[in-house]
Amino acid sequence: MPKKILVVDDEPDIQKVIMLRLRKTGYDVLGAPNGAQTVEAAIKASPDLIILDFYLPDMNGDHVIKRLKENDDLKNIPIILMSATSKDVGEKVIGYKVEGYLNKPFEPEDLVSSVKSIIG
Repeated sequence: MPKKILVVDDEPDIQKVIMLRLRKTGYDVLGAPNGAQTVEAAIKASPDLIILDFYLPDMNGDHVIKRLKENDDLKNIPIILMSATSKDVGEKVIGYKVEGYLNKPFEPEDLVSSVKSIIG
C-alpha cells in the first residue's frame, strides 16, 4: 500500500503541481487548502506525512503544527514546512522539531528527495 501524504497549500496551482509530482512517484496524495481543514483531513486520512505551507489565510503554520502536536493521534506524523520567505521559518523548524523545510520555489526533485528521506 502506498504511503499517504497530505499537502496543505492555499495556492491551488502550487498544491496541484506538488500533488501530481508525488502521485507520479507512487504516493497516495490528498490536499487541504487551509489550516482548519488540515487537522480535519489528518484525522480522517491518517497520513504518513504532511507537507505544510507555513503562511495560510486562516492560521500560520505554527498554529497548525501546535494543533497537530496536541492531538495524540496526530502528534507523530512527520511534517515538511514550505514557505516563500525563510525569515523566521528556520526557528520554527527547530522549535517544533518538524522533519524538513522547503523554500518556495523548489525543484520537484528536492521535494521528492525530502519526502523519500522521511517516509521512504
